[in-house]
This record gives sequence, structure tokens and C-alpha cells, in this order.
Amino acid sequence: MNKPVVVSEETLTEPVVVAEVAPAAKAAGPAYIVLAGISVSHFLNDTMQSLIASVYPILKDTYALDFAQIGMITLAFQFTASLLQPVVGHYTDKKAQPYSLAIGMASTFFGLLLLSVAHQYLIILVAAAFVGLGSAVFHPESARIARLASGGRYGFAQSVFQLGGSFGTSMGPVLAALIVVPFGQGSIAWFSSIAFLAIVILWRIGRWYAPQIKAKKTVAVQAHPDAPSSRRVTVALLVLIALLFSKQLYVSSLSSYYIFYLIDRFGVSTQAAQIYLFIFLAANAVGAFLGGPLGDRFGRKIVIWISILGALPFTLALPYAGLYASAVLSVIIGLIISSTTSSIIVFAQELVPHRFGMISGVFFGVAFGIGGLGAAVLGKLADHTSIAFVYQVCAYLPAIGLLAVFLPKLPRHAR
Repeated sequence: MNKPVVVSEETLTEPVVVAEVAPAAKAAGPAYIVLAGISVSHFLNDTMQSLIASVYPILKDTYALDFAQIGMITLAFQFTASLLQPVVGHYTDKKAQPYSLAIGMASTFFGLLLLSVAHQYLIILVAAAFVGLGSAVFHPESARIARLASGGRYGFAQSVFQLGGSFGTSMGPVLAALIVVPFGQGSIAWFSSIAFLAIVILWRIGRWYAPQIKAKKTVAVQAHPDAPSSRRVTVALLVLIALLFSKQLYVSSLSSYYIFYLIDRFGVSTQAAQIYLFIFLAANAVGAFLGGPLGDRFGRKIVIWISILGALPFTLALPYAGLYASAVLSVIIGLIISSTTSSIIVFAQELVPHRFGMISGVFFGVAFGIGGLGAAVLGKLADHTSIAFVYQVCAYLPAIGLLAVFLPKLPRHAR
């Protein structure tokens, strides 16, 4: 594996080209069982993570929390994940750990149990941080496994991987509405069984992954003579981070506060608001899956353009729409804006393929960090103004998609 790829003159986005998939594996196509397993694991992982945001109304009422404290819970969870993911990715670039995914999931298992019995605000923060730790271990190495199992269809593999996570995120509000709201905070402990199932699946995937690591051979990294300078690569990465910022902060605003927005503006019940949130998150999941194959087919840059900037008219309309129109707009926004995730991540991986784990960790970490920090800042803003004002401000975030003009063109073979 890891043999240099001969690339054309137009390959301006790959300073170092190292294939993670052997030619024979590419000819055989994706390892669908492995992709399905890692996607299901992502589904279970993000289902548990999404429970945190879904139980915010319960925690807020039970412990008399304000919006800033709610934002700090998100920050505790997502900051832990974002801070450690690049570290995990950098370490596994040098020494892959096939069973680290199962071990990391044990942290999520413990965090859920702790959250179910937490009766002090500090303990809630600690429990959220443990769930974030499990996420930090899970994402960089599981993204590497998805790429190894891709058969060369990198966008498709990343979309399958993202699909599981997106649907897992969308299931949190539904499960909270059906289980946690009727039965209370203690029922969160029931979801530890999901963590146990994920541990079993990830242990089996680790058994497939271990021989792949042993089969790797270290080869000299060869740069294409027309490869861009390190400065151009750095600029492109910064642009991708800015684009991810616009997308993730907007999604974070809906994920963390959409329930409160619907309750405050339209007077719907908590359970009904969670169903509306599920609709938005389910649309996110579908969009996340479609983005990767579209990037493989038409090029990642065009998908990034359309998915971020294309959502702008609908985000601008959302704060002024009625209840049912808001639901329709949230579906359209979710479908469009989430389709960029796979393309951004694969684009970044192709810019720095010799640091695959680290770059995956950085971008997954940035996504989590933006979500956490954004939730805290938006919570403060909501306390001093209103939830409706927050959505009026966030409506302009997709305009940052104009920065995509500075991205270099991806070569046809990398799509």
C-alpha cells in the first residue's frame, strides 16, 4: 500500500500524493461490509452525542440554567473533542492503534452513565467532557478506516461514513422525546447499551484493521514537480476552515437552540419542537450522504460552492417564516448546507495526504470546536437579546461561502 501515484499536470492541490488504497483493492472496489460497520458505529456514536443537546430543556428546567450555561455544556463536550482530535490523528499517523476506537467508546459509555446520575452543574460538565473524549478518539481513526475501505472512491466512502453520523445526530431528539422526556434524566443510562454495542462492532473492525496496518510498507514521499508551494497549501486549508466555520456555526445554532426558538416564537411543546429538530437533522443526514458522490462526479470545489453559498437565500428567509414554512426551509437548508462536509474533508485530505490522520483530526476537531464555542457565544447573545435575533444574525453566515473562489481546482482523478 502507500505507493506513489503518477498524476497529471493539473494536479495543483496535491503536494504529496500517496495512495492509501492498493491498486488491487481499487480494482475490487470498496469494502462495503467495513464501510457499513464504520458507518453504523458512527451512527451509534453520534446518537449518543446528540442526546446531550436533546436533553437541554430538561436540564434547563430541572437545574434553572440560563442559555449561557447551556452553551457551556456544549462547549465542555465539543471543546474536549476538538482539542484532542488533532493530537489523536497526529499520533496515529505515526503509530496506528486498531483497537483505540473500542477503548475510546468506553469513555462515551462512562460519560452517559455519569450524565444520567449527575445532579450538580459541574458533574454535568464533566460527563459531557467524557462523551467528547470518546468522540476525539473515534473520528480521526475511523475516517482513516473509511478511506482504506473506499476502493479509491474517497468521496463516496466519506459520505457513507458521514451518513451514519448525521442520522445518529438526527435520532437524538426523537429518542429524547420518546424516552428521556417521559422518563427523566435517569433514563439516559439506558443508552449506555448503545455504547456497549458500538464497542463490540468497533472491536471487530479493529480485527480487520490490524492486518491492514501490518501490510503497509513505508515508501519515500514524492512531490509532484508542479505541486503548489507550502504557502498555497496553507491558504487553501485556511479557506476550507473558514468555509467549515460558516457551515458548522449555522448548524450548531439550529442544533443547540432551534428547540428553544420554536417554543419561544410559536409556543409548541418540547416534544413537538424535538420532532421539528429531527426533521432538520434528518435532512442534514441526507445532504451529507449526497455530497461525497457528487464531489467524486463533478468535483469538490463546485459542490462546496453550491452547498454553502446556495443555502444563503433560505437562511435569510428562515427568521421571517411561519412554523410550517420554517420546517420546510430547515429541510432545504439541511439538504444543501450539509452536502459540503464530505467535500471539505476530502479536499483537505488531498491537500496534505502525508498527514492524513492529523488533517482529519484538525478538521473534525475544528467542526466540533466551532460548534462548542459557537453554542456558548450564541447562548450569551440570546441571553442579552433574544433567540429570534440570534437566527437573524446567523442567517448571513453562508455568505462566507464566497471564499471558495480562492480554492484551487481539484484534478479530475481526485474527484
